[in-house]
Amino acid sequence: MRSPHDPATALESLHAPVSVGPATTGPTPTRALRERVVGTTAIALAASVAIQNAVVIWAGAPGYGDPIKEVLAFHAEHRVAVAVAVGLEALNLPLLLGFLTGLHGLVERRGRAGADWSRLAVAAGATLSAVFALYAVLWNGVVLSAGEVAEPSPEFELAWQMHAAAFALALPALGTTLIGAALAAHASRLTPPWQRLLAVAGGSLLLAAGAANLAIADGSELLFVGMPGYAAWLVWLLATGIRLVRARTADRPDDASSSAEQG
Repeated sequence: MRSPHDPATALESLHAPVSVGPATTGPTPTRALRERVVGTTAIALAASVAIQNAVVIWAGAPGYGDPIKEVLAFHAEHRVAVAVAVGLEALNLPLLLGFLTGLHGLVERRGRAGADWSRLAVAAGATLSAVFALYAVLWNGVVLSAGEVAEPSPEFELAWQMHAAAFALALPALGTTLIGAALAAHASRLTPPWQRLLAVAGGSLLLAAGAANLAIADGSELLFVGMPGYAAWLVWLLATGIRLVRARTADRPDDASSSAEQG
């Protein structure tokens, strides 16, 4: 029987394998909470945008190519509907920025795969927020002017055209946001491949439509080229939000867990 102080025993103890705790492959509670918060924000944004568009469609809002007299009549009679739509726009801005910065944080914590794409999405989202703010301000100007004139004035028509131009310019910013966010989420294994394909296709349509922003401001139907992309943005947001809220997938290695496995 060897003594505990025997040199051979001491040498063997130095080479004994070090026991490590069981590796955790699933999401940690803190990380899962972050994913659920980001997912809830995405779902809230999709719901807010959908309600906003439903209100405008229900009220029978005119298109940018409709006669200016119809535009004036609509805004004189449907001030409440416009107020609801503009009010929801004020809610959309923090939801959008909160979702994009939250997504960037998730990407950073998952090994930075897709970090460049998520930074692009945040920058494009900030631009989109600024353009939509201008869009909402101009829409306020249109509806306020409509209550003061009996016939369309040049100033009223100009405000309406600038409102249309702001929406047209928002399309490429939205397309860039969608593509960047989708590629970042896919690179970090937060979303399946079909969502990446949906986002790239939809984002490309938004970019193409935005290139014709002058024509859209003049009432061109080229606006409808971007509408499938706009719908793709809502579908992608909803699908991503649901996936993040249900974040329990075991194939998402946490940074700390990976380090523990390396010993």
